[in-house]
This record gives sequence, structure tokens and C-alpha cells, in this order.
Amino acid sequence: MSDAPVQPAAEFLAQSEVETLLVPPPEPAVPQHLLRADGQKGKDAPLVVPYDFRNPAFLSEIELRRLRLIHEDFIRYLSARLSLHLRMEFGLKLSKLATATYTTFTEALPNATHLSLFKIEPLVGVGIFELNPRLALAIADRLLGGRGQAAKSDRSLTEIEVALIEDVLLIFLEEWCSQWKSERELSPILIGHENNGRFLQTSPKDAIILTLTLDATFGECSEPIQIGVPYYLIEPLLKQMQNRRHKESAIVPTEKRAEWQPAYDRITVPVRAEWSDLELTLRELASLRVGDVIELPASLFQETRVLLNGTPKFIGSAGHDADRVAIQLTRKLPPEEPIHAIHNDGRKNP
Repeated sequence: MSDAPVQPAAEFLAQSEVETLLVPPPEPAVPQHLLRADGQKGKDAPLVVPYDFRNPAFLSEIELRRLRLIHEDFIRYLSARLSLHLRMEFGLKLSKLATATYTTFTEALPNATHLSLFKIEPLVGVGIFELNPRLALAIADRLLGGRGQAAKSDRSLTEIEVALIEDVLLIFLEEWCSQWKSERELSPILIGHENNGRFLQTSPKDAIILTLTLDATFGECSEPIQIGVPYYLIEPLLKQMQNRRHKESAIVPTEKRAEWQPAYDRITVPVRAEWSDLELTLRELASLRVGDVIELPASLFQETRVLLNGTPKFIGSAGHDADRVAIQLTRKLPPEEPIHAIHNDGRKNP
């Protein structure tokens, strides 16, 4: 047996020491003079948000929302166009729209697949179109007159099948380009094909790729389709779209002024002047005869109403001009002034 002394058992912690350990640590002090990005000093604590440097996001939430709306229209039109081309229903559904680095995107591609490389003129960059061989063989079977049945075993496409599939891929890309026609006229070009994404070198390893994943249903075959577009390829389109939206929001609608048209020259409008302040009793009206003179106050002539097509528009002063009675317009009546015009038959306009 060893003669080493036995260590005493550890003592239990008191309740006050346990409560001290449970108290959360104090927050770090904020510097009294914090320099912001604009060089100004402030005392407000900076807003700290997590950022994943392995998957940087170059697109804001607003831009991703706009891209999602654009690609939803793209999928709807593409599904209808492919169904007409193949004379068989071709279902498409948006599964994912996100950004990733080129290395992450290519490493996630299946080993046994069909990859088509394409360019979008006049933009700079090479995109990648990934199509599962089972779906590709089903499409090729339909184009050759079959029922569009998927192959039982995965195999590489023959040169004839690749040529048939490229015609369908051009429909995909043409429909995608048509969604950007308001920004720029684009035309797709297929430049090659591969079956393994690890050997591709179409973009730098750290380049950002916009990945579009579609769930395709064609007959009994249901497989995903992936389209990878470099961010620097669509960046000019996004800038043009953003500038156009800023211009549209900055446009202030101007009120269109009424302009005189030559066709108005021959339009006739009835003009009438009247007074409505004179009041007579029923006996006085009954005793009126031809040749009687009705006395009017002089101030009444200064408040002559001028009516255009039965609507009061002006106030004028009545007088004589040579051998004619004339009305000199003094002011314009506002539209909201409640004045009732009197017809020749004694009725009032409502």
C-alpha cells in the first residue's frame, strides 16, 4: 500500500457562492467616443449582426425578392412553352433561389449528370445548366416519338441525344432571357457540355453564383434542374433594373394643361346674362301690362351673372357699348359657389 497522504474531500459551495456563479457577466463597456463609418463620433452601441464569410450574400432581401418574382414568371411561361413543344405536360416548380460560391456550387453537383455550358450575349460570363440524365433521356425519348419514359438505369447521353436535349435547353435559356427584355436584349449560346462538375473552370473559385433549383415533373420522371449564373453576369442587369425603378419613382406626374384645338372653333355655346335679386308681389305681377316700366336698383347692374350653357361662370357689370348692351366681366365665380341658374321657363337648375 502507498504511504501518500489522502487528500481531503472538496467542500460544498455555499448558497451565496452558487448565486454569484449564476449571475451573467457584465456587458462590455461601449467606448465613449465611437467613430462611425462616416467619421463622426457617437456614443451609440454598434449593431452587431452575424455574417457567414463562407457563403457571402451579395444580394439584399429586396433584390432577392425581385429576382424571385422574375423567376416565378419565367417558370410559368417556360412550363407552358415546353408542354406545347413536347406535346406533353411539363411541370416546373421553384425550389430554391440563393447565392453560393463557385466551389460550393460545383462540389454539390452530382457526379453522374449532364452539364451544359452557356453564354448570354452580350454579357460576360459562363453559366452552368445541370440536367439529370434520367430526365434528359425521358425528354429525348419524347422527341423521338416515344411516350417520354425515363431510363431504368443511369447512363451517359449519346451525341444524338445531346443534340436533341440542346434544342430544349435553348428554350429554357431563351425564356430566361426574355424576362430581362425590359433591361436589355439578350441571346443565349450553348458552348459545350460535361458530365462532372469538378473539372469545370468557368469562373474563379470564390466567385458568387446565383443558383436556381427547379423541381421538374415529366411523365413518371421527377428530377431537379439546376441553373448556375455568375453574379458578375447578371450584375449589369440588376443595376439597370434598380436605376429604372429609381427613375420611375422619381417621376412626378405633372398636370396636363388644357390646350386649344382647332376643332373647337366651330362649337357654339349659349351665353346669357341675368339678375335674380328682383322680388315682386303676386299682385304686382298680375297688374303688369305691356309698356310698364320695372324699376331696378343701380347696384344690380354691377352684379350681373353671366351663364355659359346654363352654368354661372362670371360676374360682370352691364352697360352700353354704342348701340348694344354689353357686359364687362369683373370676376370669375368659383366652382363651389352655390348659384342656381334660372331657365327661360322659370325653372332653376338643381
